[in-house]
Order: sequence, then structure tokens, then C-alpha cells
Amino acid sequence: MDLVVARPEGLYCPPGDFYIDPWRPVERSIITHAHGDHARRGNGHYLAAAPGEGILRSRLGDDIRLQTLAYGERLEHHGVTLSFHPAGHVLGSAQVRLEYQGEVWVASGDYKVEPDGTCAPFEPVRCHTFISESTFGLPIYRWPSQAEIFAGIDAWWRANAAAGKASVLFAYAFGKAQRILHGIDASIGPILVHGAVEPLNEVYRAGGVHLPPTRYAGDIARNDPLLRQALILAPPSAGGSTWMRRFGDYSDAFASGWMLLRGTRRRRGVDRGFALSDHADWPGLLWAIEQTGAERVMVTHGQVNVLVRHLREQGLDARAFQTEYGDEDDVEPSP
Repeated sequence: MDLVVARPEGLYCPPGDFYIDPWRPVERSIITHAHGDHARRGNGHYLAAAPGEGILRSRLGDDIRLQTLAYGERLEHHGVTLSFHPAGHVLGSAQVRLEYQGEVWVASGDYKVEPDGTCAPFEPVRCHTFISESTFGLPIYRWPSQAEIFAGIDAWWRANAAAGKASVLFAYAFGKAQRILHGIDASIGPILVHGAVEPLNEVYRAGGVHLPPTRYAGDIARNDPLLRQALILAPPSAGGSTWMRRFGDYSDAFASGWMLLRGTRRRRGVDRGFALSDHADWPGLLWAIEQTGAERVMVTHGQVNVLVRHLREQGLDARAFQTEYGDEDDVEPSP
């Protein structure tokens, strides 16, 4: 019996009778992280890694029936031993290790392998079968160092401030925005944020992650000179909305792994693109898979066929899992 199988509700563990990141309501759910394509309302019970509790309650509501485990803590359920291990994706993100009758599977959720200071770094977990994403599963995806990316953002912000322009940086409200805040030079000028970003900043701060002071952009008058020196962080949905009018003359940019491709940046119509991703690039995916020692790899979403074919050429038993992940932060931005 496979320890995890695909069902219409999501990835299901038959001996444990629970689901991992189900996309339809179920009684027992194991949640790898709080992005909307992996954590949804309507489940009877939730089990997640303890560092993600604040984010999950912020996004799904305080009323969810949530149990948490510290990273590495073990829980036995119907003979299946479960534990959570850092995935390095966003605050509270975890890989799920399942052990049953000597067989070990790891469901990784989404992950990245470069530490960033805003969440526990990725921890390779040895297993027989590894369930991996492949969001950026093409050889062309090789990330610049995050130090290089943050230096580029700082230089862009400084140049705009010198020219008297606001700097509007679009980034996903959960994970990406906080990573940017943690990495930039906050001495350049004031930092303003969209209303979707600040509540999540507070959860990160409560979790011990250092973020510089931020102010809600809506509290600043349209003609305030402060705007001409400010960095404004906003979700992609704010682009082109009436909310943007308050900033007058501004330069805009988008922070996403998809910005590695010039065509995507052109379609977004922004002045700058910064290739910053919370997912593993091609070398990162291959390194993570190799570190598990797994003989079988199940690929869930992204560039599935390319990664499966490559792994098979390396002698692994690689297969595709059909899932409904990828409707929030890990799909290519639409034109």
C-alpha cells in the first residue's frame, strides 16, 4: 500500500485516515503551510507545525480546531508516526514525515533551500519516497543570490528617492513581503505597506522575526513629501487599482521568481523586476531530492513532466501526482 495516494479531496494517507493540504473539506487535515492553495477553511481538524499557528489563525480564523507540533516532535496516529520538519518556504512551513511499518515518506509542501532569516531553514529528511513540488522545475531557473537581489532593490529605491519618486514594490503579502523587509536597508527611507501586508508583519514580529518599522500607506496624505522618499510594499492585486493614485509620480517593480524571464516583466508592465522566489530553483530541487536519499519521487505541481523525465534519466522512480496546488503565490502572474 502506498502511504500517500491522490484522491478528489487531496493527498490522502490510507492507514492514518488523514489528508495533507486537502483542497476540499475533510475531517482530518495535515497542513504544510498557510498559503491559500495549501490551507483552506472547512476542515474538521487541523494539524500543523507550531511556528505556523499565528499565520494559520490569521488567515483561516481563530475558530479553527488546530493542534500543533514543534519541529521534530512525533505523534502516532493509527500506527502512522508523523513529524514536521522545516521547509524553508515561509514562516511555519513544514515538510511532513510519515513512517508506517518501516516505510518512510516525506511530503514537502513548498520549499526553498536558501536560508533567509524569516523562517527555519530547509532540513533534508531521509526517506524512501519524497513528494516534491516543481514550481520552477526547469533548468533555466537559477536564482541570483538574495544578497544581490536586496542590493538591487536598495539601489532602485535610493535612485527613486533621489529623483523624488515613490518606490512601489509588488510582492505577495505573506512570505515575500516579510522576506523583503528583513533583507533591505531600512535606513534609506520610510517604509509603507498595503493593508494586506501589515497584519502578517505583526504575526512575523510576534514569532521573533526582525522586521523594520512599517506604516500603513492609507494613513499618509496624498501630498505628503514623505511619499517621495518611501518604499511601498503592496500585493500584486493593487497594481492598476485606484489605491495607487495616492503615490503621484512613482516607479514600480515586481519581486517574483518569474521576473527572471523578461517576457513576464513586460507583461506585468512594471519598471523593474527582481527575481526573488520563495521556491527552490532547478539546482535547489535536484539538491533537495538527492539529500533525501529517496528512490521514488512523486512530483505534485509546476513543471511536473520535465522534472519527472530528468529524475527518471537519473535512475529514480519518478511519477506525477495530480493536485490543485498553485492558485496563490506560485503561479505565473497573469498579464
